[in-house]
Amino acid sequence: MESDNINISSSKDKKKVLIFVVCYNAEKSIESVLDRIPDDIWKNNQFSTEVLIIDDQSPDSTFYKAKAYSSSHPEQNVTVLYNPRNRGYGGNQKIGYWYAIKKGFDVVVLLHGDGQYAPEYLGQMISPILDGAADVVFGSRMIRRQDALKGGMPLYKWAGNQILTFIQNKIIGSKLSEFHSGYRAYSIKSLSQVPFEYNSDYFDFDTDIIVQLVDTGNQIKEIPIPTFYGDEICRVNGLLYAIRIVWSCLLSRAIKLGIYYHPKFDYIKDSNEYYHGKFGYPSSHQFALDHVLPGSRVIDVGCGPGFMCEKLKEKDVTLVSIDKQIQPKVREKSWKSIEVDVEAYNFGEDFGKVNYIMLLDIIEHLKSPERLLKVLRQRFSKDNPDILITTGNIGFFPIRISLLFSKFHYGKRGILDMDHCRLFTFSSLCKTLEINGYKVFKKKGIPAPFPLAFGDGVFARLCLFINRILILLSKSLFSYQIAVIAKPLPTLEHLLEDAHEAKDNKLETFVPKED
Repeated sequence: MESDNINISSSKDKKKVLIFVVCYNAEKSIESVLDRIPDDIWKNNQFSTEVLIIDDQSPDSTFYKAKAYSSSHPEQNVTVLYNPRNRGYGGNQKIGYWYAIKKGFDVVVLLHGDGQYAPEYLGQMISPILDGAADVVFGSRMIRRQDALKGGMPLYKWAGNQILTFIQNKIIGSKLSEFHSGYRAYSIKSLSQVPFEYNSDYFDFDTDIIVQLVDTGNQIKEIPIPTFYGDEICRVNGLLYAIRIVWSCLLSRAIKLGIYYHPKFDYIKDSNEYYHGKFGYPSSHQFALDHVLPGSRVIDVGCGPGFMCEKLKEKDVTLVSIDKQIQPKVREKSWKSIEVDVEAYNFGEDFGKVNYIMLLDIIEHLKSPERLLKVLRQRFSKDNPDILITTGNIGFFPIRISLLFSKFHYGKRGILDMDHCRLFTFSSLCKTLEINGYKVFKKKGIPAPFPLAFGDGVFARLCLFINRILILLSKSLFSYQIAVIAKPLPTLEHLLEDAHEAKDNKLETFVPKED
């Protein structure tokens, strides 16, 4: 295979490319791998090239062979490093990628020192990124699947590769032909967007970083590469590897659902990006929207980015939106918008007669939900509005299972959001409402928002269906969220006012009896 022809026209500002070679016990192959790097990778007007070799504490002579090659080829920019302690396949990659970021490279290509991946394809790996056609390029042996068998891939590995790739694609919503190739090129910009330092040090590092890149919206391109299986020793425990990569994919979706947390899948900086409209399937948003009648008057406390206000506007609702920060589109669609700290607000404005008050995923963020409930009752019990409340169910069975194994993970969203001050079960929420003068008329279990985690497809809908069946068996155990409709009972002040009004009405209609 001849090297891909790369544009070598003169350029004032050269890009910087790092060929990162991971090595362990590669004394027999490392020199050959370096020799096979095409000349137009070394001599190119579009980019400059450095080769970084990191020997992961090999017990053989890999380091010395690489160092000797570097010394005998002074015209080539080859850096050889040695880990004083074995860091593992993933751990070694972390060091190399950090080197690339710290040194200001534009592209880094992962190449293996055992010769399993063809250096002759480096041009094809690099050029789509430099041309802006991709953020990441993977060399895939499964674009032409039969060629992988011809290249010596054992049948059981060939079948396992495709089965695992199919499962992983379904879980994270990608369409890659292969998850398990170690021939990869990354733009430094894409690497800098993901917390790869938290990834596994084992071989499932490669899956972790794919999930991160997919979730952060990077453009991934695959190119066909040849398969070569020589006399290298396979250091991967197949069963352990399969379990770990599937678990990693599932873990990433659990974090999207908000029922687990790990920093390796936490790459969103703006907290508003965590919130999405949940309409068109059983959810807290749909529950509240379905209950509101057209033409009514609604107060939305903690309105957030404004997903609900858009839907309420379609129902010709007179909307009052309240939050610490009011987004422009919320202000535009609201009759009144009040920018205030709910913890200290007394609802003193004239709202007219209110039909509904929404407290959607807000009470868990308050230090004292009891204060808010007291203020709402004092202010609105005469209107007799429906109070629509949703909150996470700390009794949800994955949380209980985690506790069984002494695990309790706060995160940036979901039931164990780091911003949550209070946690509720069905029982504790209803008790809190009753103690503070409310009557609960309806309790409903809300399933986990699977379409947010898996995309709104067949698999997500199946999960929703199963979750809803389980909720019928036990709301307290299988509900991801609690939804409640309650009404404020009249306060003593309102009862006294009613007594005065009734007395006056009674006197007005009083007709004395004749003797």
